[in-house]
This record gives sequence, structure tokens and C-alpha cells, in this order.
Amino acid sequence: MFPQQARHAPIERAVEVHYPAPIPSVPAPLTPHQPGTVPTVASIVLPDGRVVTGYAIDAAKPEPVTAKPAVSRTAVNVALGGIGFAAACGGLLVLTTFIAAMAALIHQLIILAAVIFGGWIAAQVLGPRHGDGGTVVNIRKAIFKRNRFHG
Repeated sequence: MFPQQARHAPIERAVEVHYPAPIPSVPAPLTPHQPGTVPTVASIVLPDGRVVTGYAIDAAKPEPVTAKPAVSRTAVNVALGGIGFAAACGGLLVLTTFIAAMAALIHQLIILAAVIFGGWIAAQVLGPRHGDGGTVVNIRKAIFKRNRFHG
């Protein structure tokens, strides 16, 4: 033991334990009252002689059950999503058709330009040549004697 504990002897006291006594349930007298008015005050006498006074409490009324719709909200949302998707697909179909038509138009314009430009080049290459320094002679009443021209 420590020196300080040796000087002081422990003091023993009697310990009293109190257990609460359960209160037997006594049905409270309920007084009927009109709804919307202040209920009357009820008093209850407990078995040990105490009097408890208070307002009578109505039993809790459950909330009315709402009727479920015939079609679930999830089904409605899925249907609306399908309608929106179909509308978007229709728009995409029109867009792709427009893009294909524009591509065909550009293709036709390229072919038309090639035909016109190719025809111009062919006319330049295969056409008559002017200005090459030659002499043009109109022969109508010419006389050729011994391979000589007398005009």
C-alpha cells in the first residue's frame, strides 16, 4: 500500500438501491368531443393515489392511401423517351439525306466542269492553227506550166 492510503482507513457506507416500481396500465376514461373544439380535461387516479390531469388524445389517423395510377410513371417516361428518340432519328434521317444530295450535286458540278474544260482544251489543241507564217493562196484560174505557177 502507498503511505497515504495507510493513514486513512477506508470508510464503508451502506449502499441503498432503489428500483422504480412499474405503474400498472389503467385505461383512461375518454370523453367524446366535437371536432374542431377544445377537448375536455380528463383526470386519472393512479393506484398510489396520485391524480394525473390532461387532455384526452385522439388516436392517430392514418393518412389516406392514394390510388396508384393505372400506368406507372416509369412506363410513361420510357414511352416519352422513345417518342423523342424517334423524332431525333427522323431529323437525322433528313439531315443525312440532305448531305447525300449535296454530295451528289458537287459530284455533278465537278463532272460538268471537267467536260467543259476538257472540250475547251480539245478545241485549242485540235482546232485550226492561225498565225504560223504560211501563205494562203486562192487558186481559181491558175495555170501550171512545167511545175511553175503563172497566175
